[in-house]
Amino acid sequence: MEIVNHKEEIPLAHYQARFQASNPREIQERLPGAAFDGEAFSLTLLGKEYRIAHPDGTVTAADASEPPLPTQTFLLRYLLEGKEVSWGGGWKTFREMPWGEMYIKPYTGRVLTRAAFTFGTRLDAFRAACVKMGAVPVPHGDAGFLFDFLGSFQMQVLVWAGDEEFPPSAQVLYSDNFASGFAAEDRVVAGDILISTVKANM
Repeated sequence: MEIVNHKEEIPLAHYQARFQASNPREIQERLPGAAFDGEAFSLTLLGKEYRIAHPDGTVTAADASEPPLPTQTFLLRYLLEGKEVSWGGGWKTFREMPWGEMYIKPYTGRVLTRAAFTFGTRLDAFRAACVKMGAVPVPHGDAGFLFDFLGSFQMQVLVWAGDEEFPPSAQVLYSDNFASGFAAEDRVVAGDILISTVKANM
């Protein structure tokens, strides 16, 4: 197959190759919540069920939609490297987690600024999209919602509308188990996936 989108297709091919060499039993022991039926793993990401075939690493959505390439790569990385960690009841910003300071600049551009200007100028559409996704309202920001992200991992998106003096702003909060359950680069992608999914539902 000819690679057209190098930025997304090459990483996906890399993790599919690694997945082919993986041991399903090891994955099940490390991630008890990742069901395996002998042919594929099942994971629910933001309320949508995905099947990841083993060993070839093909990712399909239960609703027959085409999973975005970053989502496919993220799910493969989770099966290969993720940890199942209980939520301690707290919340953290990206910056507060390990390596957050190092990745904060790309994170701000990919997640926070995009969320602010996509949602902060269209609060009603943002609220409707979040409700459509099954998110739960939270009493923070001009609009805020809590999402079941993946397994025991949860995220919040808080948005403040802009006015004549200040531009719109946004914050994303992660359940505290993200700090040890995911690498920093995966936390960036998790934020990106969440923002992109909400935007697609607006």
